[in-house]
Amino acid sequence: MTPEATRIVLENVDFRLPTQVTDDNSVVALKSLVFEPLVWWHPHGCVKPGLFASWESSPDARSWRFHIRDEAIFHDGLRCTADVIVTYILGFLDSRDYFGMPWSYSRYFAHARISAESETTVTIETPAPFPDVLEVLCDFWPSRIDAADKPVLGTGPYSVRQFERNDGIGRATLEVLRPSKSHKSHVIVATQEPDGAKRLQLLRDGKVDVALNLERTRNLQLLNFDSSLNWGKTHSTLSVIYYLNCPEGVFSSPELRLAANLALDNAALVDKVYQGLATPSASIVSPFHHGFVEAALQPIPYNPDQARRLVKKFGSEQNLELKLRSPTYMPEHAERISQFVASALESIGFSVQVEVETNRPEYARQIGLRKEIGDLALFDSTPNSTFRVLDDKVSSDARNTWWLGYHDDELQKRFRAARQTIANKERAEAYGSCLARLHENPPWLYIAHPDVVWASRPGLSLNIGPSGVLSL
Repeated sequence: MTPEATRIVLENVDFRLPTQVTDDNSVVALKSLVFEPLVWWHPHGCVKPGLFASWESSPDARSWRFHIRDEAIFHDGLRCTADVIVTYILGFLDSRDYFGMPWSYSRYFAHARISAESETTVTIETPAPFPDVLEVLCDFWPSRIDAADKPVLGTGPYSVRQFERNDGIGRATLEVLRPSKSHKSHVIVATQEPDGAKRLQLLRDGKVDVALNLERTRNLQLLNFDSSLNWGKTHSTLSVIYYLNCPEGVFSSPELRLAANLALDNAALVDKVYQGLATPSASIVSPFHHGFVEAALQPIPYNPDQARRLVKKFGSEQNLELKLRSPTYMPEHAERISQFVASALESIGFSVQVEVETNRPEYARQIGLRKEIGDLALFDSTPNSTFRVLDDKVSSDARNTWWLGYHDDELQKRFRAARQTIANKERAEAYGSCLARLHENPPWLYIAHPDVVWASRPGLSLNIGPSGVLSL
């Protein structure tokens, strides 16, 4: 019997090398069908079994033992043993993203001992407590290269029967390898269409069954949620933000960083730019992140009068001319966001020059490697771990690639305490305290968390989680 087939169109169809990483939503969607993470991320610091079915740690969170689930087998029949997982982890530590930018995994595990205790048990030992190791391991999705040198061998329910990528356009066919009660015989044909409006039209024309990444449609008014299709949307963990130049210039002043946030009507921006398909930001992370609930934060109130008073106070001493830097995409609707923000800042006394960079990979290198952010630069923040966002981008201890010069003694004290807190509930409260401090003394200009939007033909249902994981 010919398996049932579902035709899916995405913004991007790609499978990355085991030493490469991306948080691209469309790549995550397919990855979540073919591979399994070591452990599954869930909102609010909750982690559930993945390839690791169970684990235990020492009371001080320095020693961890992880047990591989029974019958973990790659799609070519090779058993997923502890040796294979250790090899994958060590290779992934120096991973880089689409733009060649390094990630921080090697720093987290720089002094760790990662080994195979047995065929089914992996151990991780660190010299200092590492209670956040579980959230970090959510980013590790073991994969292998197949005989055709393609990075498509996983242990998930779907195997990759065909994958081609020519001139930057990908196409893949996935098939359930071992049908069962939970995963019946089924084929997915995934095609790539970079234009969101065209993805939606392919669905309306009956040429595909599912259209993903519709939140990236340039004209969001096309997403009318009419009854001819099954529509879905969810809030995401993505944070759209502006890095502020904390070491020099206007935003070396904590008061003027606060003034910039007070000047921005986040709700109006979400309504005008995102057509309501986003959540206004209140902090460096989304409402799904560990510690956000405990912080009980609301977006910094829109108060242009207070913002003007703060600017006027510093106006005689500071140069109030700002250079605002923006890409054209990633985040989506980047230029419209920057126009809105420039207008808000000018309304409280700043003079704003907007500089647009059309080369997105070069923009990432300019911001992360060379710190060429002007006074503020539009960017997005993708890690699902509060620890990772703080350690990679805010804390002045590590001064990592994406740290842009922010320092606050009180925040540093709270973050160091959170990193040493073992119990999950108490650690959530400790991270909530960090987020509360960053509400008082913001390092960034907080914008929004865009929704994820998709649609399918009538009779077909699917679900996408806030981190981009696809469930059929």
